[in-house]
Amino acid sequence: MKLKKQVTVCGAAIFCVAVFSLYLMLDRVQHDPTRHQNGGNFPRSQISVLQNRIEQLEQLLEENHEIISHIKDSVLELTANAEGPPALLPYYTVNGSWVVPPEPRPSFFSISPQDCQFALGGRGQKPELQMLAVSEELPFDNVDGGVWRQGFDISYDPHDWDAEDLQVFVVPHSHNDPGWIKTFDKYYTEQTQHILNSMVSKLQEDPRRRFLWAEVSFFAKWWDNINAQKRAAVRRLVGNGQLEIATGGWVMPDEANSHYFALIDQLIEGHQWLERNLGTTPRSGWAVDPFGHSSTMPYLLRRANLTSMLIQRVHYAIKKHFAATHSLEFMWRQTWDSDSSTDIFCHMMPFYSYDVPHTCGPDPKICCQFDFKRLPGGRINCPWKVPPRAITEANVAERAALLLDQYRKKSRLFRSNVLLVPLGDDFRYDKPQEWDAQFFNYQRLFDFFNSRPDLHVQAQFGTLSDYFDALYKRTGVEPGARPPGFPVLSGDFFSYADREDHYWTGYYTSRPFYKSLDRVLEAHLRGAEVLYSLAAAHARHSGLAGRYPLSDFTLLTEARRTLGLFQHHDAITGTAKEAVVVDYGVRLLRSLVNLKQVIIHAAHYLVLRDKETYHFDPEAPFLQVDDTRLSHDALPERTVIQLDSSPRFVVLFNPLEQERFSVVSLLVNSPRVRVLSEEGQPLAVQISAHWSSATEVVPDVYQVSVPVCLPALGLGVLQLQLGLDGHRTLPSSVRLYLHGRQLSVSRHEVFPLRVIDSGTSDFALSNRYMQVWFSGLTGLLKSIRRVDEEQEQQVDMEFLVYGTRTSKDKSGAYLFLPDGEAKPYIPKEPPVLRVTEGPFFSEVVAYYEHVHQVVRLYNLPGVEGLSLDMSSLVDIRDYVNKELALRIHTDIDSQGTFFTDLNGFQVQPRRYLKKLPLQANFYPMPVMAYIQDAQKRLTLHTAQALGVASLKDGQLEVILDRRLMQDDNRGLGQGLKDNKRTCNRFRLLLERRTSGSEPDFFSKLAAMFRGLIFHSSRSGNLEVQDSHSTSYPSLLSHLTSMYLNTPALTLPVARTQLPGPGLRSFHPLASSLPCDFHLLNLRTLQAEEDTLPSVETALILHRKGFDCGLEAKNLGFNCTTSQGKLTYIYNHMSVLPASGRARRLVLRFSDFPSSMAPKCQSPLPPQKKKPRLPPAQGLEETSASAGLRKKREKEQQEAIEHIDEVHNETDRLKEQAREEILKVEQKCNKLRQPFLQKRSELIAKIPNFWVITFVNHPQVSALLGEEDEEARHYLTGVEVTEFEDIKSGYRIDFYF
Repeated sequence: MKLKKQVTVCGAAIFCVAVFSLYLMLDRVQHDPTRHQNGGNFPRSQISVLQNRIEQLEQLLEENHEIISHIKDSVLELTANAEGPPALLPYYTVNGSWVVPPEPRPSFFSISPQDCQFALGGRGQKPELQMLAVSEELPFDNVDGGVWRQGFDISYDPHDWDAEDLQVFVVPHSHNDPGWIKTFDKYYTEQTQHILNSMVSKLQEDPRRRFLWAEVSFFAKWWDNINAQKRAAVRRLVGNGQLEIATGGWVMPDEANSHYFALIDQLIEGHQWLERNLGTTPRSGWAVDPFGHSSTMPYLLRRANLTSMLIQRVHYAIKKHFAATHSLEFMWRQTWDSDSSTDIFCHMMPFYSYDVPHTCGPDPKICCQFDFKRLPGGRINCPWKVPPRAITEANVAERAALLLDQYRKKSRLFRSNVLLVPLGDDFRYDKPQEWDAQFFNYQRLFDFFNSRPDLHVQAQFGTLSDYFDALYKRTGVEPGARPPGFPVLSGDFFSYADREDHYWTGYYTSRPFYKSLDRVLEAHLRGAEVLYSLAAAHARHSGLAGRYPLSDFTLLTEARRTLGLFQHHDAITGTAKEAVVVDYGVRLLRSLVNLKQVIIHAAHYLVLRDKETYHFDPEAPFLQVDDTRLSHDALPERTVIQLDSSPRFVVLFNPLEQERFSVVSLLVNSPRVRVLSEEGQPLAVQISAHWSSATEVVPDVYQVSVPVCLPALGLGVLQLQLGLDGHRTLPSSVRLYLHGRQLSVSRHEVFPLRVIDSGTSDFALSNRYMQVWFSGLTGLLKSIRRVDEEQEQQVDMEFLVYGTRTSKDKSGAYLFLPDGEAKPYIPKEPPVLRVTEGPFFSEVVAYYEHVHQVVRLYNLPGVEGLSLDMSSLVDIRDYVNKELALRIHTDIDSQGTFFTDLNGFQVQPRRYLKKLPLQANFYPMPVMAYIQDAQKRLTLHTAQALGVASLKDGQLEVILDRRLMQDDNRGLGQGLKDNKRTCNRFRLLLERRTSGSEPDFFSKLAAMFRGLIFHSSRSGNLEVQDSHSTSYPSLLSHLTSMYLNTPALTLPVARTQLPGPGLRSFHPLASSLPCDFHLLNLRTLQAEEDTLPSVETALILHRKGFDCGLEAKNLGFNCTTSQGKLTYIYNHMSVLPASGRARRLVLRFSDFPSSMAPKCQSPLPPQKKKPRLPPAQGLEETSASAGLRKKREKEQQEAIEHIDEVHNETDRLKEQAREEILKVEQKCNKLRQPFLQKRSELIAKIPNFWVITFVNHPQVSALLGEEDEEARHYLTGVEVTEFEDIKSGYRIDFYF
């Protein structure tokens, strides 16, 4: 009863605030009577005055929304803290379905209109180059261009440079793959260390020499193996500009399959290593080998303070078009950006490759002659049969003229007279002889150029940033600014083809087992980072740092670097040799095991009621892991909890920043199990058999599924006991469809089992939101019907098989070259279907020879119940040159358009282009893809990166696995024959757009006031955005993806432990974050010494854009937005407001959990004009300095405590001020009443006042249609009667 009163009071407060705001708006809308003109016309000049009033209303509404959001948060907190909410007790209806009563907790879905506007963004000037439009316009005709086969003949006038010399920067570089043909360690031992060792000596020989490096993973390994003298030399080379580290990431990442968490994490790891060891920060990006380019990368690089970047692997037809239009250099802008805040200057290399034959100019036969590693007598030569010649006094003029012709031709493709000429290739400069051959011969050419003013060319060695700096100087702009006349581009560069119809779309799916393992490691790394940061901070504050294993930071660092290494463009892509893949897999598994230990240690500490009892014993861990993997290529096996006479406890970790209501499934050894909450309250559970095959159960193993509500980023506690509670322990029922197959079937007395030998009738599963129909023959999905609709939506699934070409080039690890359209998958025998139904979930499992398809429907309110959970266990190890695909047919009129995400960070519209081959219409899908029309949207969420397409209207198609027997001639030398049993996991979400029916006048009148703060007429019924605009997932879709990719972790307490009442749930957040915010990471930063953590932690927040046009009624979960503002995150810790799409804060956890002082600083180190040398090596901290440090820490601690006291006193004063202001407002309102009455009488004298008001407001008029014209004319007045107590509200009367 007390809880109900609290909820009622808070709900009434929300209503009062909303109504009072409406009164204020009406009061402000009334026109100042002293400015009225006598007569019947409403002067046009007064509209601007009215507009100003309305702008004031916008601010009022924003403040009002903040108040409502805070009240709702209070309601959530009240209900969360109420003693023991009643458990859900499902019941079985006469029609054979389970019903779960509504949860007693209230649910909110309150979205600030300004947050919708945030997603829509401004409508600035349209970029000159929009890649979707470019692809639609290009013919892709592949005409032979002569010596530049994929381009055209280039001509020039020798006098073109008379006014301004051509300035040439030749950039020596060596591209080192951290694993491809050889493993990372083997490459380092046999080649990379020799490259870097020679670099130090050879660059010091001549200060004019330059070198470019990119992969910090190799550089860090080499750094650990060189002496102090060589390290000092490297710092000098960096300091004087001879050596540049470009991009600064741990690797040069793949941009198709990598998730943005991993992209950012490897960038931070590399940048912090460079800052700590070299005192430098990268300025320019260098991406010569990723197979296509995502627009997420330029955004991240710009946010990491880089000003320029370079890309290479772009479709040859696009390169030709950009070269012909002088658009190879452009400002790359994000699609949502209405101005230039995300712009980064980008250089696109124009020719086929980044090797020397394709970088000096358009003719590779000539350029190859200037690759002096290919001098006669060496190991490699020129395929064009004309070898290089050493440069001598006798031939320098002739050779220089030949090279200058190529430089001039290449420069005609660009808008400036500054030319970039890379000089390198894979693992180049690994021998001193190559350094000498390249540098000596090129320096002779440069000396000749520079001594001949009549040639109008200045040539030199340079770094990438040298080139960009010279370009900015020539064009008269600051670094990173847009040079005059250079175009702006938005969009991405997928999919990539390097020649003919050879599209690199196969690697989107190649080796999906490891793509899935990558995402599992990523989720565990994020969870471990968060828990470690919280536990370490608490331990320091509590004086328990000596007991807590801070040394786990070493395991975190190793896992960060392992995840970063796997983002390499030959790792997550699945395009390395089999032995290298095994090496990657072993690394991934080792880091996964280590991260589980970090999570266990932190959870153990945080879940203890009395932290003084904490004892770390690595030999006898307090908690167990949730699953184990026997090897790097094995699927996980879940832990079975052994029940006996003593109760067993399970700790549950929710990695999400929102409160989570989910079904948690545990394996136990007995069907007689009771589950209790932390407070000891019995919970309803669903008991199911654990199946080893279609018809066989695992003996003595049972699955217990319980719905639990877990705190945001927190830990929950469950207790398991032997025993049977007939009211709360609810068994699942099972039906088996054998389709005439003679199979033995396991039976168990606990679970009702019905065997159907030959039934083929369709059947349905249902929950509170939908009814889902399946084929009785195939067991696959057929349709979905929402409970509030009569019509079913077709959602028909089928499996398909692609073959490969029979002649010439065939599909391989990189390329997808099918032999035509996919053919239906035809199994040898009909599938066995197993249908399980229970109170909290029901599922259909279809057992085919090569795939086991599971579709599960949760019977829960909220995110879990609003989508279908799907998984496909794929095993195609007996296939020969085949690829298995899953296709979904719907009745959605998608009109040739579909949408895929880029790195889980943004969504890119796609168009099916008939002029391109089938394989060209596939795109990467790291997180989701969807199709939509004016009424509905269907989103396929994925837990692993795969290739996706929409080859016909209403279809989505995803490639599940590929088995290919041959190489595709891209250097790997192997096919894809090491397939594993792979479990691909998905969520399928069908959403409806807001109702298209026209609301009546009064509904629109209410919507009018809500819409006052919009700056776009699309704030009401949002139209389906066309294929050329930015698109966003809904908030529900964002949350669905998070649920899929960050599952709750179950950590059983070890049997040897007897925790008793010593465990309690852990609530680190004061309340859930706004549902458009994602806490990307809480990353403990590294101290000066590599193995130690610092006291600072990087908090990385991502504010997500979302589509407000999708229906958000009765979603059953709590969701509010806050215009990008965060007041409190962690309990008793205030955080500075975060705005924009991403914010990075560094928090100093000096007083957790009471008060924390945020320190605003990027975890990516800021730029410095000159490198800062780190402290001298080998110096140890003296006892005196240690004492000073402790004294400073104590003083800081005391200062922070005083700040917290002042903060609390300020809050008290603010509250007192609010009360005083309220009294003044009440008095003022009474004094104003006669004047307001007089003003209303004057307004009544103005004919059509309300009509003119509505018609002339640009936003309000858009909300009201022509049908309401007559009703508006009859509106004669509005009266507001305010109650004596302002907080009680007021009454509004409309007169017609």
